[in-house]
Amino acid sequence: MSHSTVTPAGMGSATTTPAIGQSRGQVTEIVQRLRDGDLGVLPVVVGLLLIGAFFATQSDAFLTSRNFSNLLLQMAGIATISFGSVLVLLLGEVDLSAGPLSAFAAAVMGILVTNQGWPAPLAILAALAVGCVCSLITGIVVTRLGVPSFVVTLGASLAYTGLVLIVLGTEGNVYISDSTIVGIANTFMPAAVSWLILALALAGYAWLRFDLRRRRARLELSNPSLLGDVVRIALPAVIGAIFVAVLNAALGVPLVALIVGALVIGLQYLTVHRRFGRHLYAVGGDHESSRRLGIPVGRIRLVGFALASTLAAAGGVILASRGASVTTASGGGDLTLNAIAAAVVGGVSLFGGVGRIWQALLGALVISVTLNGMDLLAVSSGTKYVVIGSILVISVSIDAFSRNRRKAAGRV
Repeated sequence: MSHSTVTPAGMGSATTTPAIGQSRGQVTEIVQRLRDGDLGVLPVVVGLLLIGAFFATQSDAFLTSRNFSNLLLQMAGIATISFGSVLVLLLGEVDLSAGPLSAFAAAVMGILVTNQGWPAPLAILAALAVGCVCSLITGIVVTRLGVPSFVVTLGASLAYTGLVLIVLGTEGNVYISDSTIVGIANTFMPAAVSWLILALALAGYAWLRFDLRRRRARLELSNPSLLGDVVRIALPAVIGAIFVAVLNAALGVPLVALIVGALVIGLQYLTVHRRFGRHLYAVGGDHESSRRLGIPVGRIRLVGFALASTLAAAGGVILASRGASVTTASGGGDLTLNAIAAAVVGGVSLFGGVGRIWQALLGALVISVTLNGMDLLAVSSGTKYVVIGSILVISVSIDAFSRNRRKAAGRV
């Protein structure tokens, strides 16, 4: 009798205790990482919720579907340029020329398609080529001559601003009427297409997660709890469904949102799963150690700058598409600051070697939500600069604090 009652209990304990213990172990590990300064995206999420809650109480238009659609269009150009800023920051460098370069590339595209009659695809490719070539010049000066990137890109930003004035000429602007270019930021997906794309994306993500579990099990490596993977799939599904439903209530999911999403996936794959990405992080973490390991440091830095400037040019194309024009004011003001701020606010370290591409998207959302809310409240330009600058300083301070805590805990 005693054996018949004890044995099932023992069997049940053997099957359930490991799962419970694994979950408790994961919670304990998360708490310990937070104590050690490894905050992840927690400050960004908390900040975004607080900012959103504030503006929602101040403006009835803030939470409307139409405003959310405008917010995404406003964010797309900044996010694309910010992806390039992430690549440069991962190298431990900084690029202050992204805004003016985006305007120069867009101006070249506008002149070619409007005044020279070039087909839109060729004009867009020419704009991207301009960005790549300009970055190669900057990268060579930084990598071969050893001039600090801060100085080189600051000088380059002035040069690109001058080139915009030269290209646009006395008129000072070029209007773009080509439907292909204008359609980049002004095309919206039908509701059925949007839901289909979301379903395919989630199916692909779920397959990748469970394929990873299968491969880890085959290699006899430990897997996270099954519940954890289900949550990792369910959370994007819920957020994506809300995202699509809200946008379909307005004009639909904008085409540019799909473009930005594709850039995030492609760049995330490049930086995390490819050798170039591993070398990028290594170089940003320690140049000298990377060189001793045989990593071509100069080439990695050069390619990083080239990709960053090409992305800046792509951001210029998106911004020109949204406004259907390029002017002498394009790329100026706080565009470069906002692109760098988006990366840093999202959690990319200014010290190099730490951060992910998708974090720039979160940071761009914080910056865009803040700017959008202040526009709805008719806040002055001076106040906008103060607020965005303060957010940047707070983010850098959190980054420095986290880095010091991770060093003390031996996590860096």
